[in-house]
Amino acid sequence: MTASSPPPLADLLHAAVTAVGGSERPGQIAMAEAVAEAIDDNAHLLVQAGTGTGKSLGYLVPALAHGERVVVATATLALQRQLVERDLPRTVDALHPLLRRRPDFAMLKGRSNYLCLHRLHEGVPQEDAEAGEAGLFDPFEAAEPTSKLGKDLLRMRDWADETETGDRDDLTPGVSDRAWSQVSVSSRECLGASKCAYGAECFAEAARERAKLAEVVVTNHALLAIDAIEGAPVLPSHEVLIVDEAHELVSRVTGVASGELTPGQVNRAVRRAAKLVNEKATDALQTAAETFERLMELALPGRLEEIPEDLGYALMALRDAARTVISALGATRDASVQDEDAVRKQALASVENIHQVAERIVEGSEYDVVWYERHDRFGASLRVAPLSVSGLLREKLFEDRSVVLTSATLKLGGDFNGVAASLGLFPEGVRDADGEEGAVPPWKGLDVGSPFDYSKQGILYVAKHLAQPGREGSRSDMLDELAELVEAAGGRTLGLFSSMRAAQAAAEELRGRLDTPILLQGEETLGELIRTFAGDARTCLFGTLSLWQGVDVPGPSCQLVVMDRVPFPRPDDPLMSARQKAVEEAGGNGFMAVAATHAALLMAQGAGRLVRASGDRGVVAVLDPRVERARYGSFLRKSMPDFWYTTDRNQVRRSLAAIDAAAKAADA
Repeated sequence: MTASSPPPLADLLHAAVTAVGGSERPGQIAMAEAVAEAIDDNAHLLVQAGTGTGKSLGYLVPALAHGERVVVATATLALQRQLVERDLPRTVDALHPLLRRRPDFAMLKGRSNYLCLHRLHEGVPQEDAEAGEAGLFDPFEAAEPTSKLGKDLLRMRDWADETETGDRDDLTPGVSDRAWSQVSVSSRECLGASKCAYGAECFAEAARERAKLAEVVVTNHALLAIDAIEGAPVLPSHEVLIVDEAHELVSRVTGVASGELTPGQVNRAVRRAAKLVNEKATDALQTAAETFERLMELALPGRLEEIPEDLGYALMALRDAARTVISALGATRDASVQDEDAVRKQALASVENIHQVAERIVEGSEYDVVWYERHDRFGASLRVAPLSVSGLLREKLFEDRSVVLTSATLKLGGDFNGVAASLGLFPEGVRDADGEEGAVPPWKGLDVGSPFDYSKQGILYVAKHLAQPGREGSRSDMLDELAELVEAAGGRTLGLFSSMRAAQAAAEELRGRLDTPILLQGEETLGELIRTFAGDARTCLFGTLSLWQGVDVPGPSCQLVVMDRVPFPRPDDPLMSARQKAVEEAGGNGFMAVAATHAALLMAQGAGRLVRASGDRGVVAVLDPRVERARYGSFLRKSMPDFWYTTDRNQVRRSLAAIDAAAKAADA
């Protein structure tokens, strides 16, 4: 090695793994080499790296060795914190002697995640519809000091003098969304550093400055989507993008690219603007709001393939009235309003959102899906979302930089093509309609496997003898099967259900049949439920979507993972059904491309809850015979870890009893 050449990647990886306290694994080495190659070639890479591979170091080491700025985007707070508080500090220290430089790193989130000093010291824009004046009020004086809200506010005021980051996630214990909203602002509501009296001390601005100087910036999928979609850069320029937990990216980008209108939103915008602009402008917005609210009272849930005439007129009235108010807010000033800029900025943000969403729905793009939703607590809402984000991602995400996407679940049905297509990448080797290569550099998929021996550590059991689940009604045979499996396992069960109603019914039934403690999602905070579940091997935990992807409990407390049915999207889900129909109209198989792919991803994630360490043993039980009987069953099975497969119920009971006995003997 000459003085100018970089150290060998193998030496760097060895140093980093040693510093973090692990051992190198073949999959991790293969991943690091592939990431380095993709970065050097300015290409794109999809890497499936199973649990236990050590994928964080598999991408951090080659990224740091490259020497250009890297953005790492994750879906969960847990992984962001692991990277910034554990993996990056140790890796940078370990690589410093070899690289002869010490790369800086920083975390960057959306503005509303940081405490706003202006709100803390000057107050919050008045929301009271009966208030006689526009202006600010002090939430610290308004809240009852002995109430939960009051105590949280006082604690945040003390914390503001101590914190270096102002990051909500550094406040322990945390506070409610209601409390945090009193001391934070969205990017639209922010005055801007140059106009704010506290701009020089702003926590959000400080985080941005740290990110500009850092070689590695850790952020989240939502901020990445905002940066790519909205055309106003919030991330520093970068040469390499790494997307971890990449199976979540399409969902997060869809969320950022969606819009919503509710009567509550519109009425709030009217109240905020009413005391700042002339009566004529606000009267028009008020009238449009009342018309919209009357229509929403009659709204039935479902997709609107065409906008009804009365709704179209109401939205045009909202759009036009909002445009007038926006102009008025920019043209007038009222010296009597306390801290008018902050009050005006909040009003402007509300009215601009009304204008943008109403205009988008009125324009009626063929690439948008519009639907009504109805909520028990909040009434009806009107929503709009992109039919697909693949084109958006192809255009905005994969140009001018190398992108590495990694997750434990990117291969569905045996290949990467389904996930790649959802991200806007052509299948490997496929050219576009003009016979040319895609408008982005080439990509490849790599499965580096897992250090776990799934075929020896786990069993995939499908209860093919059960009746096929219907859309409604109790499944008594499924509950009988579930009770027998839990009893054989001695508890130790994570129950993953396709709906909260099903989870509640199963918990109620088994609490009446078994002595085993049954925890139910929603009866306590998720963190507390998982801690209790992990701490008592006899305990079961039942729940829905967040448990399919968010539970990491290695050891004997989780030796049976049960899925009550294939988690297809609801047939009446407007966005998913629209996407399925679009694929069919284009000549594809809409069910496989949308519904089956959605289910396969969740089942792969759910099955991944079982084996979290090299000593784990257990069973994944799917209580839906379609996984064995239906034509798409093999696609679903191929998407899950390569467990030993059986439909023999007696064999599974014997295996669970043996695993339970071994765990008890180890504890004795």
